[in-house]
Amino acid sequence: MSDTQDPRSLLEAMVSEDPQRLRRRSISLGVDLDDADDVAQTALLRAWRSLERLEMPEQGAMCSWLDTIARNVAIDLARRRARRPVGELDPQQASGTRVAEQVEVRVILDGALAAVRSLPEALREPLLLTVVDGLTTAQVAERLGIEPATARQRISRARKAMSACRRSGMDAD
Repeated sequence: MSDTQDPRSLLEAMVSEDPQRLRRRSISLGVDLDDADDVAQTALLRAWRSLERLEMPEQGAMCSWLDTIARNVAIDLARRRARRPVGELDPQQASGTRVAEQVEVRVILDGALAAVRSLPEALREPLLLTVVDGLTTAQVAERLGIEPATARQRISRARKAMSACRRSGMDAD
């Protein structure tokens, strides 16, 4: 693929080469797994609609531009959720034990997310490709343009880092 070409063709090629890229980016921004596809789709739709305003239709510039759009969509989602009025509690869910369990699970998940975010990009991306996208080590290596042994090593190092976080209470630091 050449560095400069028609922006629409370049975007189509980028999405064809790595269709889950925006989904992974959404997850790395802290979007829930359930909402990651919606954020990725919205980001892609926004990008498609505003391609004419892209000053430098080159692959590197477009990647950064797409990341910025995904980040803005994730922020918009968080703001919408923050403005949503709090509804009445469901009487069946109002038990103190149930609420305490939900809080405990949320604290664990928030810690896990912080731990994933704290990983260097070189470790986070291969880990997300295996865990979230279900790719094999060989597929991860091919996708990232690295040797399979390097992919295995990065995934192993990421898992060890996550395990260390779990033992220390899921703190990223």
